Amino acid sequence: QGKLVESGGGLVQAGGSLRLSCAASFSNYDMGWFRQVLGKEREFVAFISWASSSTIYADSVKGRFTISRDNVKKMVYLQMNSLKPEDTAVYYCAARIHSGNYFDVSAYDYWGQGTQVTVSS
Repeated sequence: QGKLVESGGGLVQAGGSLRLSCAASFSNYDMGWFRQVLGKEREFVAFISWASSSTIYADSVKGRFTISRDNVKKMVYLQMNSLKPEDTAVYYCAARIHSGNYFDVSAYDYWGQGTQVTVSS
C-alpha cells in the first residue's frame, strides 16, 4: 500500500517562497503536485517522471515553481517562489502507477493528506 505525507505548508506574504516536501513509501513512480481551493476542483500544478527525465508545469506556475525528487530518500519537492495570493490552496502530492494523462486527477493512484499554503497580500 503506497503512502504519501506532505509537509512544508504555511502562511507567507506575497512574493515569498515555500518548499513543500512529500515523503513516499516508494520511489519508482511518476509523481505530481496538485492543489485545491475549497469549493473548486483539484487542479494540476506540476509533474515529474520517476527518473526525473521529464518535468511539466501548469501555465499558472511556470517559471515560479520547481518540482524535483530524490529517489534515494524517497522524497519529492515543490519549490515555490514569487508566491501570489491566488496560489493559496491545499497542496497534494500524488503517485501515478499506471499510464494516464499527467494533468488528470484520475490518473493518480495514491494521494497524500495535503498541506495548506496561504499567501497573504
